[in-house]
Amino acid sequence: MKLVVGYVITPEGKAALEWAVAESRRSGAEVIIVHSIRGGGSWEEEEEEILTYRQELDGIEQRLTNEGIPHKTRRLIRGLTPAEDLNEVVKEEDADMIVIGLRRRSRTGKLLVGSDAQDILLSAECPVVAVKAEYRR
Repeated sequence: MKLVVGYVITPEGKAALEWAVAESRRSGAEVIIVHSIRGGGSWEEEEEEILTYRQELDGIEQRLTNEGIPHKTRRLIRGLTPAEDLNEVVKEEDADMIVIGLRRRSRTGKLLVGSDAQDILLSAECPVVAVKAEYRR
C-alpha cells in the first residue's frame, strides 16, 4: 500500500503526516510526502518557502528513516495546483490513498479563498483521508 500525504507546515499538515505514519506502522504502507508549490510568484517568496520546506522535509525524512518507515519525498514546483500535483503523484506512484490535513473554515471563507482540501476531495480518483489538526497518535 502507498499513502500520498499532502504536506504543509501547519497543525493540519502535521496531523496528516502523523496519521500516515501511524497507518504505516500498522500496515507497512509506504508514505510518500508531497509538498507542492505552484510557482510563478515572487522569486523571493518562493525561495524562502523552498528553503523553509527543505529543512522541514529533511528533518521528516531523517525521522522516518530512523523509525524504519518506508517513505519518499516529492518536492514539486511544476505549475500545478496542490490537487493536480497530488493526483499526478497518485498516478505516477500507483498509490492507494491520499492523506490531507483539514481545517475548519466558514462558508464565506471557502467561497472567498477557495479550498485546496475541497479540490482534492472532489478530484481524487482514490480514497482520501482528511485529518483534523487535533489528531494524535
